[in-house]
Amino acid sequence: MKLRTEFRLRIRRGDDIAVGPGKIDLLEAIDTAGSITAAARSLGMSYRRAWLLVDTMNRCFRIPVVEAEAGGKRGGGARLTRLGRDVIERYRRIERNAARASAADIRALTRKLAG
Repeated sequence: MKLRTEFRLRIRRGDDIAVGPGKIDLLEAIDTAGSITAAARSLGMSYRRAWLLVDTMNRCFRIPVVEAEAGGKRGGGARLTRLGRDVIERYRRIERNAARASAADIRALTRKLAG
């Protein structure tokens, strides 16, 4: 059996999760796809679920992390704001730093796991 270590960082604002692993994945998917609909589809979630996650993030931060784009021939879309990209970058940096800082302890714990 292969061991897997993952950090599940969540930052809360009151009762809401402002940012966590699923929301970061959604932001990255929106950045790639250019729409909430396509991002939701790529992550196997409903548009409504994705929209609710975006709405929560936008309410939690001082300025929106995702903005709607005006329609055209193909309809509208969504794009990350500068803050949205900054949130992704900082979140991923925290994950990398945490993994490096805890590597020795993780190795020690995994050596103690049943075979």
